[in-house]
Amino acid sequence: MQIPQLIIFDCDGVLVDSEVISCRAHAETLTRHGYPITADQVLQRFLGVSDREARLTVEAELGCSLPDDFEAQMKQAALRRYADELGAIPHIGEAIAAIGLPKCVASSGTPEKIRHGLTCAGLYDVLAPNIFSATQVKRGKPAPDLFLFAAEQMNVPPAQCIVIEDSVPGITGSRAAGMTVLGFHGGSHCGAGHAELLRSAGAAVTFDDMRQLPDLIGRIGPDQA
Repeated sequence: MQIPQLIIFDCDGVLVDSEVISCRAHAETLTRHGYPITADQVLQRFLGVSDREARLTVEAELGCSLPDDFEAQMKQAALRRYADELGAIPHIGEAIAAIGLPKCVASSGTPEKIRHGLTCAGLYDVLAPNIFSATQVKRGKPAPDLFLFAAEQMNVPPAQCIVIEDSVPGITGSRAAGMTVLGFHGGSHCGAGHAELLRSAGAAVTFDDMRQLPDLIGRIGPDQA
């Protein structure tokens, strides 16, 4: 790749340790509406996928539409848990401070959910206003749209962007956008074999401790894609 000029962070599972909480809320809400599913199954099927894309998949399988306010119900279920359960990914604050490049967030979540999660984790003021949501583009991850939108808004060519992702859809989308992606597997939702999944999807490097991130970014250059 070219010399990096922008770091694009996913939010859930990369900045905030929220995936397990979100999956519980998603499973509870789907089950209540006639689609029995566990939090582990939500994690396996929809990790990194936008709420909109997940909803379309479920509705196709159900053969009917979910309520118009389904996303709002799911969001409220997650937010109720955030205040008591949500925390930042360990060492992410010091990693962000040590990276001397422009940074932004590109998340599958809604703007409200992203803001609430980052605020609870004490990271919102560090990264605002450069926070972008899948609701701002036509197609969410694994499509490249959100990553390309973020790069455009930050005025950086895709080839000079490094993405930090924890999901296969996120890695697929960032690679399709022509970006280099580092796969993080240190969140509480990441089990054995997660690193290999990320590498298979196209992650240039995988790591599980945010203290490693500044050095990893420093090693990325023209010879690594």
